[in-house]
Amino acid sequence: MSVITEGEARIAETINSSQIAGSVSLIQQEIADTAGAIEAKQLAALAVGVAAAPRIFLAGAGRSGLVLRMAAMRLMHLGLTVHVAGDTTTPAITSGDLLLVASGSGTTSGVVKAAKTASGAGAKVAVLTTNAQSPLAVLADTLVIIPAVQKTDHGSSVSRQYSGSLFEQALFLATEAVFQSLWETADVSAEELWLRHANLE
Repeated sequence: MSVITEGEARIAETINSSQIAGSVSLIQQEIADTAGAIEAKQLAALAVGVAAAPRIFLAGAGRSGLVLRMAAMRLMHLGLTVHVAGDTTTPAITSGDLLLVASGSGTTSGVVKAAKTASGAGAKVAVLTTNAQSPLAVLADTLVIIPAVQKTDHGSSVSRQYSGSLFEQALFLATEAVFQSLWETADVSAEELWLRHANLE
């Protein structure tokens, strides 16, 4: 028989179905507002750049990097040549390639360095960020502004969520929108995409 501690009892009194429903509603509304404010023309330009690139490289740190890994998987399912920066089999980026990067602040040192390297090699750089004046945005050939709060802005009225969560959520929707548009344009069946799904999991 398990014994409920005083702390667990206090949490159980505070967190109930009504409180959880409120959190879900809050997050849904923030995502809807933020994703809806992303300029469709910017996302369309990103989709065109992805489709035109012979190879796509993706680079991001932390949770943004995890979102870009999900995007890399979806682009691979479309049959595109995709690499994630830092993986052991990722080749050198060269002229004509596309580097897709994301950073809420636009100042993440490793991501900015990757963008500089790619630009210096003659590759195109696509940036998703909240900060249009950031060092990363300056390096962008294609820029998508996600109007979310930066993770260090803890007093913002834009989001009640913690430390960059809204940016990462909207980033996921933005990359999914690019994938969905490319898929619909390609007119390839889900069954054909499924043939590229990992089978060594």
